[in-house]
Amino acid sequence: MITPIELVIFDCDGVLIDSERIAVRVHVAVGAELGWPLTETEVIDKFIGRSIVSNAEQITARVGQRRATHWLERFEQLHRAAVDAELTPVDGILEVLDTLTLPSCVASGGSHDTMRHTLGHTGIYPYFEGRIFSASEVAHGKPAPDLFLHAAEQMGVHPSACIVVEDSKYGIQAARAAGMRALGYTGGLTPAQWLEGPNTTVFEDMRKLPTLLAKASRLTASRRAT
Repeated sequence: MITPIELVIFDCDGVLIDSERIAVRVHVAVGAELGWPLTETEVIDKFIGRSIVSNAEQITARVGQRRATHWLERFEQLHRAAVDAELTPVDGILEVLDTLTLPSCVASGGSHDTMRHTLGHTGIYPYFEGRIFSASEVAHGKPAPDLFLHAAEQMGVHPSACIVVEDSKYGIQAARAAGMRALGYTGGLTPAQWLEGPNTTVFEDMRKLPTLLAKASRLTASRRAT
């Protein structure tokens, strides 16, 4: 039986705010400084969608603890400066949030401090205040299902009644592992083929999200009727 949609869970970076282009650029620059040359595609593949802890573990394994600590400090410094200078909301997301009628929340690999800064900078924080969940609250970040299951539990919604809006392969994997439906946004950096798969609809224009949510709701109602 298909459960009606009761909660929309948004990823943060790349779905609400156009921050991943900044993060990728900064990781490439810092990696070149500290002995791990990375292409943009490699950064997207290894880091985007994962938690800060997971990324730190990967960096430490490659360059050692001392350089990894410097990497994270340097990344934070450059990333914050770039965010303050150029961060914008994802194109079309404010229109979506202004018309969204379903309950919603944010579940991100980023820290609460970072999300307060980035979502506040772009005017999105008030849409989700009190309903923002971080990977720092769970044992394992994406692609483990822990964060999405935690968000659903805190919001009082069964996982089968949740739909996740994600733009990373690790986020989509986490949604599937949590038993949730997913909408894979490809208007950013992630190739569409990385997101395609079971229980996932891929789309490239955020303004299409309300239609996709309505379609998913109608499909649920239709299947329940039959």
